[in-house]
Amino acid sequence: MELEVRHLRALCAIADAGSLHKAARQLGVSQPSLTTQLRRIERALEGELFLRERTGCRPTPFGRTVLGRARPLLAEMAALVADARAAAHGPRLRIGSTASRALPGWLRRLHRRAPETETTLVVDVSANALLRMTAAGQLDVAFVHEVEGSPLRVPGGLELRVLMEREPQFVSMSLDHPAARSSVVELEDLAGDRWTVDPSVDGEWDGLRRVFARAGLTPQVLHADYHTAASLIVSGEAVAPCQPTSGPRDDMAIRPLQGDPLAVRLLLATRPGEHEEAYEDLRAAYREAALGTPPYRAWLSRQGSSLLVA
Repeated sequence: MELEVRHLRALCAIADAGSLHKAARQLGVSQPSLTTQLRRIERALEGELFLRERTGCRPTPFGRTVLGRARPLLAEMAALVADARAAAHGPRLRIGSTASRALPGWLRRLHRRAPETETTLVVDVSANALLRMTAAGQLDVAFVHEVEGSPLRVPGGLELRVLMEREPQFVSMSLDHPAARSSVVELEDLAGDRWTVDPSVDGEWDGLRRVFARAGLTPQVLHADYHTAASLIVSGEAVAPCQPTSGPRDDMAIRPLQGDPLAVRLLLATRPGEHEEAYEDLRAAYREAALGTPPYRAWLSRQGSSLLVA
């Protein structure tokens, strides 16, 4: 069997996901099919690439050597395809982002700046996945957030520009929640609530767990995607951390937490020296979203944030 690009892509997916099950889901194939493919690759290379353990897969020393050669090849192939398509169809900007209220304003500014450029958008809850796509040449820029205390796994060859060094995370709750009567909420006032987090968001659950531990709290936690979480919050079944640019909403209350125990760092990832204008447009769009949200605008004013200066 001769190795193909799809085989290298499968190996990298297994290494990044840490399990055959997760990698198969990302690649859109069945786990048995991926397992069979891995065995064929190992036979072709005459060596074991991964150790299969109860908790998942991890590369063997031989596997790490192969992965070290495979990743640059995949990145070069992705860049070749991207450059060829750009030459055939004109300029294009491929954007990746975690969810943000700044996205509409960012896209509007990018279109205004370069109306001839075709813009595509990929939204993903996993910041690490978006960074890998940018490093592999599948995206040109990625706007991501890094949960405080849970560093992202930044691939080599990327440049990170900091949009916000520390963005506080507010909390969303039902309108009739007792804590909603206050303009700023104490974390202890929510100790009896169930908290909902999306486990697929890199670092979110770990960050929340650390904050609870520091405060000596052990609230119940529900794992749910954002859409399910919104229904739980509105009905009073749970509370959840949220971006300060969220809201206002007429079906839930959004409040800052006293002392800002939860925070993220906002980053724009690009290849070195590229797309400076995308960063400037993003900063303007984020400022617009922030100043359009009164509680966050008040928080920024108290901090004397430079974001208030145009």
